[in-house]
Formats: sequence, C-alpha cells, structure tokens
Amino acid sequence: QVQLVESGGGLAQPGGSLRLSCAASGFIFSAYAMSWARQVPGKGPDWCSGFYRDGSDTYYADSVKGRFTISRDNAENTLYLQLSSLKPEDTALYYCARYRAAPPVREIYYSTWSFDDEYDYWGQGTQVTVSS
Repeated sequence: QVQLVESGGGLAQPGGSLRLSCAASGFIFSAYAMSWARQVPGKGPDWCSGFYRDGSDTYYADSVKGRFTISRDNAENTLYLQLSSLKPEDTALYYCARYRAAPPVREIYYSTWSFDDEYDYWGQGTQVTVSS
C-alpha cells in the first residue's frame, strides 16, 4: 500500500536550518508529482513547495521562496525539503503529499499544485518548531 513517512523535524533556532525527508513506498515514485505542505492547529494546509516528476519544475509559496528548497531522489524514492533561515512563523507540522494524477500534466500541475483536492495520499507529518 502507499506509504509516505516524513522525518527530520525538530527544534531549530531562528535563522537555523533543518532538512526534512519523505520516504515513499507502495507506488512508482517517479511517476508522480510530490509536494510539501504545513499546518498549524486550527488552520488548513499551507502549501510550501511542489516538485514535478523530473525536477524540471519546482514551485514555492511566496512565504518560503528563497529560504526552502525542494528536491527528490527518484532512485531512493525520497522527497526532501531543505529549510533555511527559519522563522518562528515556520513552526508547523510538515507533511508530504502525493499529487493524484499519474502522470501529471505539467501545465495542470503548475496551476493546481497547491490545491488540497489534487492530493490523494498524505504522510503523518513531522513537527518543526522554531524558537529561541
């Protein structure tokens, strides 16, 4: 069955860095676009970054652009998110999600990568806390 397992979260100081990983199994990882979202209690998902299948297209929310970097290793079935220059407002539960369409149409993914309904599997999440 499809599994997405995040790791790498923890406590970081403002200005610090963390690297999140999402280990995928149970499906052909390279055939799917993947994304990272974050959530704080009482709010809906906040989509941080998306990665098309082959790395030719990556997307970032304005709030993380220039500070977060998404990457993937299709050979290792793993998605990454490098978090840098962390701010207290980055504190959240971070999780990876699989974009529903396979293979995804590039132009459609460009327009819909941050839409909740376009994702069919989500991991359990890894907590990131930014505090001094």
